[in-house]
Amino acid sequence: MLGVLLVLLVVLQYRLWIAEGSIAEQQRLKAQVEEFTRVNAELESRNAVLEREVLELQSGNAGVEQRAREQLILVREGEVFYQIEDSDAPPVKSGKAE
Repeated sequence: MLGVLLVLLVVLQYRLWIAEGSIAEQQRLKAQVEEFTRVNAELESRNAVLEREVLELQSGNAGVEQRAREQLILVREGEVFYQIEDSDAPPVKSGKAE
C-alpha cells in the first residue's frame, strides 16, 4: 500500500512541477504575456505617431512643407539658408587634397 501511495505521489508531483500545465509552464507563459503586452504597447504608441503624421500629410501642404524643410533641408525661393555649426564638433574635412 505504501508503495502505491509513493508512486501516486511521484506522479502527482511530476504533473505539478514538470508536465504540461505545470507551475513552471504557467510562470513561463505569464512572463511571455507580460513581454507581449509591453511590445504591443510600444507598437500602439508608434502606430499613433505614424497615424498623426499621415493625417498631417493628408490635411494639406503645411505638413509636406515642414517635412521637406526638416529632412531635406529645402528652402523657398528668395529665402537664405544659414547653417550654424557646433563649436565643440570636430571640423569636417572636405574631399580636396591640399
